Amino acid sequence: MITISPPVAFKDVQIEMAHGAGGKASRRLIEGLIVPNVFPAGACEPLNDAAYLSVGGARLAMTTDSFVVHPLRFPGGSIGELAVNGTVNDLAVAGATPLALVCSLIVEAGTPTEVLQAEMQAIGSAARRAGVIIVGGDTKVVEHGKADGLYITTTGIGQVDARASLSAASVRPGDRILLTGHIGDHGITVLLARGDIDLFADLRSDTRSVQPFAAALIDAVGGALRWMRDPTRGGLATSLNELARDSGLGIVLEEEAVPVRDEVRGACELLGLDPLHIANEGQLVAVVAPDVADLALKTLRALPGGEAAALVGRVDIAPPRTVLAVAAYGGTRVVDMLVGDPLPRIC
Repeated sequence: MITISPPVAFKDVQIEMAHGAGGKASRRLIEGLIVPNVFPAGACEPLNDAAYLSVGGARLAMTTDSFVVHPLRFPGGSIGELAVNGTVNDLAVAGATPLALVCSLIVEAGTPTEVLQAEMQAIGSAARRAGVIIVGGDTKVVEHGKADGLYITTTGIGQVDARASLSAASVRPGDRILLTGHIGDHGITVLLARGDIDLFADLRSDTRSVQPFAAALIDAVGGALRWMRDPTRGGLATSLNELARDSGLGIVLEEEAVPVRDEVRGACELLGLDPLHIANEGQLVAVVAPDVADLALKTLRALPGGEAAALVGRVDIAPPRTVLAVAAYGGTRVVDMLVGDPLPRIC
C-alpha cells in the first residue's frame, strides 16, 4: 500500500535554476504549484516518467520532455541524440515499446545552418538506432540571445507490454535493486565540455536507448519486474528517493556496489559533488523480486553495454521513505534528493 504524501506548499517567490534540476526544488514546483492548478483534486496519481492511456483496447504510454543542454555537442553525444534517447527511455521504463515521436524546435536566430543540420542528422540517426519514427513536429525561431542556439522538445508514444505492471505500489520489502552500468558519465562529461573548469577526464556521455535493457528484463522475469526508472536529472539518489517516498518503504543502497568510473569519482571529489546526484542519460535502475535477481542481472550483463550491470541494493521496511547508503566498512549515511542545481543545463 502506498503512503500518500502530505500536500507540498510552494512558497518560493520566484523560479530559480534549482527548480529545473530534478531534485527537491523541482518536486516543490511540480507538486506545490503545477499539479494543483492543472489536475482536478485527487485525480493525479504518483508522478512517473510516462502517463498510461487506454485507447481502443490498447494500453499506451505517453511522455514529453524538453532538452536545453549546453554546449549543444559534447563527447559521446549532442542535444539531438538526447532528445530522442531521453523520450524513448521514459517510455521504455514505463514498460512500453516506443512507437513514434513528435519533435519541436526552438531555434535562436543567428544559429549556423551547419549546427542545425548536424542536430537534425543526430535526431534521425538516434531514432533509427532506437527503432522509433519521427512523425511530426513544429519549428519556431526566436531572437538572437533568447535560446542558446537550440532547444528541443520531444513527445513520444509507445505500446505497453501486457506483462509489465510497473509502479511503486508493486514494490515489496526484500526486492532487489539493479543498475545497468556506470553512473555520472553524462553529467560530468557535459560539465567538463563547457571548459569553465581546468580539469580533464577521458569521459563520454552515456546517452543511448535503454529499451533493449527494459525489454530484456520483461522477457526474462515478467511480472517479477516491479519498477523501472532512468536516473536523469538528480541522478540515482533522486530516483531512489522518489521510489522510497512513493512506496512508503526504505531503500538500502550498497554504495560500493554502485558502478562509478574513477574519472567521475575523481571529478566529483575535486568539485565537492556526489556521484549519486549526477545525471545519466543511458542507464536504467530497476526493482525485481528477490528470487529472480540473479537471472535479471545475468540478463542485463549478456546485452551489449550491460557488462557493468550490478545489484546495488534492496528494499526494506525501515527506515521508511528513506534511502540509506551502506559503505563497505559498515558505515551508513542518509542519501537525500538533490538540493540546489550544481550542474545546470545538462539535459
